[in-house]
Amino acid sequence: EAAAVAAPSQPEVAAGSAASAVVLPERLQRREAERQQGVERQRQKKEAQVVKEEQSEFFLATFAREREAVEALLAAGTLEEAAARLQALQKLLTGSVRFLAPYEVRQGQETVARLQGDLAARRQQLQPKKKFAFRALKKEAAPGSAPRPAETAAPAPAAPGLGLAEGESGGPPLCGFSGAQDEELELGPAELLQQDVLLSELRGCRVRLRGNPNTLRVRDCRGCTVLCGPVSTSVLVDGCSDCLLALACQQLRTHRTRDCRVYVQVTSRAVIEACSDVSFAPYSWSYPGIERDFESSGLDRNSNNWNLVDDFDWLATDKPSPNWSLIPEQERITCWD
Repeated sequence: EAAAVAAPSQPEVAAGSAASAVVLPERLQRREAERQQGVERQRQKKEAQVVKEEQSEFFLATFAREREAVEALLAAGTLEEAAARLQALQKLLTGSVRFLAPYEVRQGQETVARLQGDLAARRQQLQPKKKFAFRALKKEAAPGSAPRPAETAAPAPAAPGLGLAEGESGGPPLCGFSGAQDEELELGPAELLQQDVLLSELRGCRVRLRGNPNTLRVRDCRGCTVLCGPVSTSVLVDGCSDCLLALACQQLRTHRTRDCRVYVQVTSRAVIEACSDVSFAPYSWSYPGIERDFESSGLDRNSNNWNLVDDFDWLATDKPSPNWSLIPEQERITCWD
């Protein structure tokens, strides 16, 4: 009887063997499924890498061809066509950043910035009458019966002898403000349309640029508020501190800047370099006629990478850069007046 109690019956042994037979294949099946999934992931990764390399090669060839075309048009003095091709070149770069390596993006941005500077210089060289007419218009507006309060300071060229920022042309800007302190400064649509604007060495100023510039450069400004309508190509912020900026553009580059808040709509990824304590939020400034300016700028209002920032001083991929942050939603400005 004891032996009978200790030893399992034949049916019990058979049932246990059947259960083991069921469990074992299920484990093997799971392992095989996991293995196949791993193989499929590796295959997809390799295919994606091949596609990425092919796209990168196509981009580099197309970009080089278009760059040479822009350079030839600039040399020939065909500025309007050069400006249109340069804008297309910028859009090509913007649409390709998702599959380009960071150094390829940077090289492309530097090339576009250089060409924009060359275009501005050629405009100044070949169209001096346009610059003279603009200055004359500003002088004639001063003795008027009721000038706009925001026009208390006339646009002024950058002070001579200052070092040039990357991509900046060597001549005076077509319009802008320089050296003002604690003033309200403003330019309107007629003054800004497709102009290259420079704001330099401002202190404690509030600047409103209602219109569609071609480029904007903000250099060596302290404690300023800069509100700008849609910029067709690039914005460069260089050497600024304690500033509030509202900017819409295809490309934003920020150098040597600290303690600044940037409300931005940008088509490509924003770039910072040698910066600290720079924070970002989506562009929210508005004024009558801004939709018309967006149309003339060619910017897509539905494309905004305001929260995608490349820090060229932070190479780690597993940790966020300490040099920039996002402005919490509850702290963002909603009313600018």
